[in-house]
Amino acid sequence: MAEKKKIKVTLKKSGIGYTVRQNETLLGLGLRKVGRSKVLNDTPAIRGMINKVQHLVAVEDAA
Repeated sequence: MAEKKKIKVTLKKSGIGYTVRQNETLLGLGLRKVGRSKVLNDTPAIRGMINKVQHLVAVEDAA
């Protein structure tokens, strides 16, 4: 079975001062503290969430 593509998402800026919806999106991605990273499957749903908070996160390919 083919291995699914993974991406690494890192929280670069705090969600304080942004909308509740953006803060909930960060929590949905599993990002709670600045500087922490999560490795997630590269799916359209995850890409959509990242797009909503792209000004707060950094994205790179995971090995």
